[in-house]
Amino acid sequence: MFIFSIVYSTNSNFKFDDEDNDEVKTLAPEKQKLTISIDSKKRAGKTVTLIKGFIGKEEDMESLSKKIKTCCGTGGSAKEGEIIIQGNFKDKIFTFLSNLKYNVKIK
Repeated sequence: MFIFSIVYSTNSNFKFDDEDNDEVKTLAPEKQKLTISIDSKKRAGKTVTLIKGFIGKEEDMESLSKKIKTCCGTGGSAKEGEIIIQGNFKDKIFTFLSNLKYNVKIK
């Protein structure tokens, strides 16, 4: 059994076959289907507002999260495809995202 590996290539456009070129593209706000809900389970009784359903790059989700946190004047995070905002701000977030032309529903 032979195992071949490339040590050097003179082709400046060479790419390995196993490289992932499936970069996720962020959908336009009109095409996003976001769901806003309130949760306090497994959070030591503290209430958080969850925004789920964002499809796109992690950087874009982080950017949207930052805008929402600024709008609400509170902290939060964005990870694993969901934005977590500290406190109960579902109505305020619904209005904010609707003004940005996101397709939003409250659960």
